[in-house]
Amino acid sequence: MTKQNAVLLVEDDRDVAFGASLRLRAAGYETLLAHDGREGIDVARRRHPAAILLDVRMPRMNGLIALDKLQHDQQTRDIPIVMLSASLVDQQAALDAGARYFLTKPYRPTSLLTAIGKVIAESHCE
Repeated sequence: MTKQNAVLLVEDDRDVAFGASLRLRAAGYETLLAHDGREGIDVARRRHPAAILLDVRMPRMNGLIALDKLQHDQQTRDIPIVMLSASLVDQQAALDAGARYFLTKPYRPTSLLTAIGKVIAESHCE
């Protein structure tokens, strides 16, 4: 069952994860944390968050591979994913791979909250 207000942050930079978590919690979301793609997939399967904020460039398993695995997994394919990267080169690849939204680091806090709110609202309409 989907946790209606939970957002999974999959980010290897602990400072970015901490900042995003603070902003999301201040907006009323519960946050779940993972620090690489493999851990993110495991948490998504166990907790089934309402949305995932997924960094593209991470060790062990990058975000594009994790995105593909999440979308092809019966348990997680319906979870909307917002991709995050410092590289604009990653934007088209992420969107083509099925990300619902893309944020460029450094992101504006309002952009983060808008993206998460939009993808969660859209997933409830599907």
